[in-house]
Amino acid sequence: MFDWMVWTTPVAVFFSCIVAMLVAMTVWEIRSPTTLRKGFLPIATTRGDRLFIGLLSAAYINLAWVGLAGHFAGWFHLDEEPSVWISFVLSMAFLALVMRKG
Repeated sequence: MFDWMVWTTPVAVFFSCIVAMLVAMTVWEIRSPTTLRKGFLPIATTRGDRLFIGLLSAAYINLAWVGLAGHFAGWFHLDEEPSVWISFVLSMAFLALVMRKG
């Protein structure tokens, strides 16, 4: 059924983190309902809104990394493409920034 998907360790960790965040956010919302807040995003958002925006941004960061990794190797004269773990760390850091300050 899932033969079309390449389940590497970084992909599995990324999706596991998303599932863990969704479960944690659900529990947090049940225990402490959220209110609208204005951060650096141009709209007032709830925790769920910021999580959604952050997850979309994380996906785009990872997709851009996968698409540009071969070019990075040529531009910076690397022996091999940079690891996808770098994009994972960058995307999770951006997600944390959106959740905290967005």
